[in-house]
Amino acid sequence: MANTRRMEAVMRPPTDGRDRRLIPRAGSALFALLAVVGCGSSSSDSTLTVDMPLHLEHHLDAAIVVGSEVPEDVREPVEWGAEELRSNWRRAYPFEFTSEPARLVPTEDALRLVFTEGNRDSDGDLVGGIYVDLPGWRKSDWGYIALQARATAGSWMGLGMNLKEPERDGLLAGWSRGFPLQSDGGTHTYLLRVDEITRGATDDPWSHLALWFAADRSGSVDILSVQAIPVEAEFAAEAVGVRSVTSGMEIRRSIFVHTPARLEYRVEIPAEARLDVGLGVLRGDAPVTFEITVTPEGGEAQSLAVETHDDPAGWTQRSVDLAHLAGQRVRLALGADAEPGTVALWTAPRLSGRMDAEWPNVIFYVIDGGGADFMSVYGYNRRNTPNMEWLAAQGAVFEHAYSNSGWTKPSTSSFLTSLHQSVLGASNLDSLPQNVMTMHEHFAGARYQTATITSNSWAGRLSSQGRGIDFLRDVGPEQYLDSNSSVGLHKDFWSWREAYPGQPYFVHFQTTDVHEPHLPVPPFAGLYVEPARRDSFEAWGERVWQVGGPGSSEIGVSHWWRSRLDSIGVDARTFFALQRDLYDETMAHQDYQLGRLVERLKASGEWENTLLIIAADHGHPAGSYSRFGRELLDPRPDESEGALFDSYRTRIPMIFVWPGHIQAGRRYSAPVSMIDVLPTLLDLAGLPPPQVMQGRSLAPLLRAEISEAEWEPRPVIFEQLQTDRRTGVSAGHIEVLDGRWGASLEIVPEGLDWETFHPPDPQRAARAHSDAGPRLLLYDVWNDPFATANVNDQHPELVEKYTAFLEAQWEAH
Repeated sequence: MANTRRMEAVMRPPTDGRDRRLIPRAGSALFALLAVVGCGSSSSDSTLTVDMPLHLEHHLDAAIVVGSEVPEDVREPVEWGAEELRSNWRRAYPFEFTSEPARLVPTEDALRLVFTEGNRDSDGDLVGGIYVDLPGWRKSDWGYIALQARATAGSWMGLGMNLKEPERDGLLAGWSRGFPLQSDGGTHTYLLRVDEITRGATDDPWSHLALWFAADRSGSVDILSVQAIPVEAEFAAEAVGVRSVTSGMEIRRSIFVHTPARLEYRVEIPAEARLDVGLGVLRGDAPVTFEITVTPEGGEAQSLAVETHDDPAGWTQRSVDLAHLAGQRVRLALGADAEPGTVALWTAPRLSGRMDAEWPNVIFYVIDGGGADFMSVYGYNRRNTPNMEWLAAQGAVFEHAYSNSGWTKPSTSSFLTSLHQSVLGASNLDSLPQNVMTMHEHFAGARYQTATITSNSWAGRLSSQGRGIDFLRDVGPEQYLDSNSSVGLHKDFWSWREAYPGQPYFVHFQTTDVHEPHLPVPPFAGLYVEPARRDSFEAWGERVWQVGGPGSSEIGVSHWWRSRLDSIGVDARTFFALQRDLYDETMAHQDYQLGRLVERLKASGEWENTLLIIAADHGHPAGSYSRFGRELLDPRPDESEGALFDSYRTRIPMIFVWPGHIQAGRRYSAPVSMIDVLPTLLDLAGLPPPQVMQGRSLAPLLRAEISEAEWEPRPVIFEQLQTDRRTGVSAGHIEVLDGRWGASLEIVPEGLDWETFHPPDPQRAARAHSDAGPRLLLYDVWNDPFATANVNDQHPELVEKYTAFLEAQWEAH
């Protein structure tokens, strides 16, 4: 007999399809609260009304669930502990035969993979791998591989399947892209998706499971345990619920059920109503037939759509017209039928109609690594951003805007929450605190459609940025090696808009056009660099990586590049001037594509009701190259000098445009930062501010409610920190930009072993750390915006003042 019951809201934090972390789930109380606050309205008889777009996944408490029984025979995980690893796993050559495979050494609690110079491949990486025999599994039966490991060396890791030459322990027949590996010596758990094994993979039985590693220096990786998790395991604990589910390279927020099942909602249908929904499955061998029906009060059931879906690598998107039912109360049913226990997915089911109120669409456009100092809209001497110049004339520009950190992960976490890195948990940003609301959650709570579309996973699932997002696309930078990410991301955006054409929406773009490796595309390739010079630059870069020696974190990034360029006989200034020119070409391409996006928004009729903000997560560098701007200064600054507030590093664009709502042509000189973005966007959209925030709304300036002369500037705070996993203490830098003065305080807690601690800022790794306790460098940024020579000796009183100020900030955070 079918089990009919009314369900409580099941709003667990999603796993977000993330590739490498096992994140503990929080209880459902917080997410049940989020489902209630601002997510729709219902009358006392549980009939949902649609005064704004209604997200049905937020209203499981109002749904009647028929069926959806969890099967009793769910496949169990398979685990290899330390003993099984030592006895059953063997070493492998991952991609090519090096002079010798990385050595395996059994330890008391792990299987250790040791990297030496003999493991270096033709790309200059130290590579190694391990594998185990499997009894001919089906790859489609398995969802994730969980790996518990600790490393003292390593940059990347990934999965592999089957060996081309098992008698020689190599090579991999199929493998996944690489994911970052923490090399701080602490124990971490990584969650790798099996369906990421796409390169060279076939449908053959899965006979070998492999793990591959690539290291940048000699060291080791200890594997403590490996666990294979079935594809259905994530959904086996509940009969029905909500998850963020990955299919192909997309992540969508979905209701899941176990077939046969039906969800029934009582809904009052608005004028011009439509239902937009995606259909998804977990397995290709288990097709699901989906059906959407409506039953008017006192009437007969009407089947509006029936479709069978069997592709686990993609979604089927459907829109159902409900306009003929306007004004009626109906039972809207979402049904799924298949073999008993099959998981079926209804992705972002959204009921919308004609809206009387005007709510702005919000596009938050972040240019990853986009330094304001290299944009003509900010006075750069090459006119590489004419479209942004035009947009600036239509809106408002902040001349002195800053990111709050120098790289993507902490910066993104901060600007999406309006909280500094140390408040969120220093470097432990893989899982944001559950009581912190992200930008997406604020807009989702106001019934916005929400999306993140990025080519940098540090701005997505690798930084716990899946919460509150209906649609997440965060393919890695390697997907766009030709510095062409914006083209693909804009295409993803318009595909999403076609699937979910209702308004309002909030979308967070984060492009990597200007990020390394700086491979501009025509017609911008050649704008500043002729082909012969570009070929030389690429050849020099390849040779640099083939030179042996210590890693950059051991001797400082700038020194690493200078010494290696010198060893191959290349002038450093020539090299970095070429890198800057290529960066300028990618910036021109990024600007052009941004202009095309605005043109299409105008053509679609959405531009007049769209709030656009253009910003960046940090300036340059983006990636592993030394900082070409700083390297081209004359004289070149000493490596012991520098700060996060170096203009090249954290001065970023911040441009707001909203036709008819933001005064056009304004340029503000007051210092602001990225933690101000969240309260500003909420204020401009007419939504409540965050309950806890460290930024402040800039909307009074943008709406000309007060003049800049009446605006009281605040100091800008910067942080870049790392947690010592062995002791739990955090170290790094906390800094302030306060008018004329910039101060950088080094946090070195008592008891921290700096010799074994991986520094958060390798640009300044050469700085002495012999004295216990914090140290401060003071800079006159009016005369030295790039922090090249400290003025400690000239202003001891300011050193004392800002040391006390930053120590107090650190304690408060």
